[in-house]
Amino acid sequence: MDRFRTAVQLYKDQQSGSSNKIHGGRSAGPQAVPPPIVYTRTKTLDVPISVLRQRRVMAAYDKGPFVDAFKILRTQVMHRLREKGWNVLGITSPGDGEGKTLTAVNLAVSLAMESTQTVLLVDANLRNPSIHDVFGLKDCPGLADYLLDDVPVENLLVHPGIGRFVLLPGGRAIQNSTEILTSPKMLALVEEFKHRYPSRIVIFDLPPLLQTADVLAFSPYTDALLLVVEEGKTSAGDVQRAFSLVKDSRPVLGTVLNKAGQLAATPASMRTLLGN
Repeated sequence: MDRFRTAVQLYKDQQSGSSNKIHGGRSAGPQAVPPPIVYTRTKTLDVPISVLRQRRVMAAYDKGPFVDAFKILRTQVMHRLREKGWNVLGITSPGDGEGKTLTAVNLAVSLAMESTQTVLLVDANLRNPSIHDVFGLKDCPGLADYLLDDVPVENLLVHPGIGRFVLLPGGRAIQNSTEILTSPKMLALVEEFKHRYPSRIVIFDLPPLLQTADVLAFSPYTDALLLVVEEGKTSAGDVQRAFSLVKDSRPVLGTVLNKAGQLAATPASMRTLLGN
């Protein structure tokens, strides 16, 4: 794990002294409790507990190290977001299969279990959308259908019966994802998501950083990024390259080290290395 800490520390050293150059956000202040939500146009589904357990979604568990790990991550993330007045977070990883989508889902679910904010999770991995699979949804329209076919976004949102959590699936896979993610229609949607509800946290599950130009192109429209790496798979060089690519576009809120230690095959082994 030391090699990851070294890579993270190098990024932090580069960023020290430049915090005043990073764009600011809304001033942090007392968080009002949002009123109860009544979903009208948003599709509400009752996802079986068995499906959530099979996909390792923390809402299916009452307690345990898995749940505790994401509650700790939630607290760390919220402290950083509130400190800066931010509410739009992108989650990525250097490469494929390092746990970013499951991290995005469980962080969003954990945040939505609090009463102080609502959470919208957007599957922006348009070449390989997969969040709908986590909830057992099949042939699910989503973001691509809004951007390419003018399907109203209100008709695409899904509430899977968990807290104050709403999902916008990715829809069908598309190849020209970089151009679509930076289209005027997409940027207008981001602005709408960001500003419509003051208590909303918006999380974008983004593609792997080192495999496409999508994250570099889209990250300026987020407030910050969260990087997910996997012990035994992600190299320190990949971590350093990932940090160097985004250092001039958006701050990296922190790093999640997935599958760390002896319990590498279980979700309970997630550790966090947050801090800039």
